[in-house]
Amino acid sequence: MQIVSYVSYFFGGAFLTNAVPHFVSGLMGQPFQSPFAKPPGQGLSTSTVNVLWGFFNFAVGYLLVCRVGTFDLRSTDQVVALGFGALLMSVLTARLFGRFHGGNSPGGS
Repeated sequence: MQIVSYVSYFFGGAFLTNAVPHFVSGLMGQPFQSPFAKPPGQGLSTSTVNVLWGFFNFAVGYLLVCRVGTFDLRSTDQVVALGFGALLMSVLTARLFGRFHGGNSPGGS
């Protein structure tokens, strides 16, 4: 397995994870932070923008996981690469969005 595939699976996990809050918020009709808000990542974008941004993230995640290399759910090393990307993005977004939605702040516990 080439290192390129592992890197692709790592970032695929990150993109797939990032898709969830945007897509779900959009489906619920709620505004949510996005890179297109002002200021980027802090202001709120419309639910439509978030559905589109979430769908884009799903598409990129799919391409990185399913179209680079030959991803196999039974291959522990490949699943670990994807899982680390998902875990890192989950922790980062929890810290970032937690500042705006009552979760943990970056300086607190």
